[in-house]
Amino acid sequence: MAKLNIVKHGDPVLRKVCRPVDEITPRILTLLDDMAETMRDADGCGLAAPQVGILRRIVVIETEESGLIELINPKIIARAGEQREYEGCLSIPGKSGITRRPMHVTVRALNREGKQVEYSGSGLLARAFCHELDHLDGKLYIDIAEDIQG
Repeated sequence: MAKLNIVKHGDPVLRKVCRPVDEITPRILTLLDDMAETMRDADGCGLAAPQVGILRRIVVIETEESGLIELINPKIIARAGEQREYEGCLSIPGKSGITRRPMHVTVRALNREGKQVEYSGSGLLARAFCHELDHLDGKLYIDIAEDIQG
């Protein structure tokens, strides 16, 4: 595994829409492993492929409650409730802002074996799903945040 360079705010790659993954190759599996290592090393709870300069629809998320979740071509299929919490981003170090996100989210994606999976989460995990999937469409939390600090 290798630690990847995290792209910082201002790099145009963060504003691009990512392409779907058509085939899960050894290169995609290595990317998943490297993204997880990079996320952990940076003390984050989520990382999307464009944050490491790769325009593919791939996300890794890890919270205490969920363990490691790997998502390929993810889509949010259900949302409920609302939460307002501080959010930050590994691509925008030293800043945070309050965002409005759903309290509960269900995501459908492929796993590393190419099988369709669904994950549901509340609170932090729901926020992480929304935040990371926004990255795949070139959106950043600062686009919707209030009271940005740092």
